[in-house]
Amino acid sequence: MAFTSTAEGNLALHVGDHAPEVLQRRRRLEDRLGLEPGSLRFMNQTHSVTVHTVEPRPAAPNQQVDPARDAGVGERSAEADALLSPDGSIPLAVMVADCVPVVFVAARDDGGLVTAVAHAGRNGLLGGILTNTVEAIREAGGARIHAWIGPAVCGACYEVPADMASDAAAVMPGIEARTSWGTPSLDLPGAAATLLAGLDVDVTSTGVCTVEDQDYYSYRRDARTGRLAGIVWPAQLSERNT
Repeated sequence: MAFTSTAEGNLALHVGDHAPEVLQRRRRLEDRLGLEPGSLRFMNQTHSVTVHTVEPRPAAPNQQVDPARDAGVGERSAEADALLSPDGSIPLAVMVADCVPVVFVAARDDGGLVTAVAHAGRNGLLGGILTNTVEAIREAGGARIHAWIGPAVCGACYEVPADMASDAAAVMPGIEARTSWGTPSLDLPGAAATLLAGLDVDVTSTGVCTVEDQDYYSYRRDARTGRLAGIVWPAQLSERNT
């Protein structure tokens, strides 16, 4: 698994960037990871609590790659905020610029893997996207789940109105925080880590704040900005490329 930075460039097609250049960056990333062109799956993220299961789609003989379709747009772009690969065979990506990206890997009893990625913004986190993702992983046979929490806005930077902070705390105790300048805030990465640990998931957090670190995209810092990606790809490939 990995999290990209500004070094890999913007990977989102919905932020006003030139689509051919975005697709080229995605291709370069796939090549760097040893993946087939167009194999990395993205999703249309809507701050929902929907988990979409991605099944392998065998290619027809001599089938030509459609850059738009295979880059995670059009028919392959599911409206969801988590993607699940039941056998770990499909490379998955989640895009963020302050929201919390979470990458999951779980072992199956047959020796295989279940993998997933999730986009946990404020609405999704409070609504249950991470709980739904963990449940979907276990329903697919995954056990001994490990989650990696990627770069996201920290509690010291995510200022919100006081009533929003208190409403969120009523749903998820411990999420309420204070900014470094003393105003109400929410600690999304910390709350995500606490939630996952409570679901018996092993958690590793990067601890990187996207607002503070210029190497990562931040919507709060720069309203017009790109998106970084959290990625998980097949284990046999990761052993060659990490």
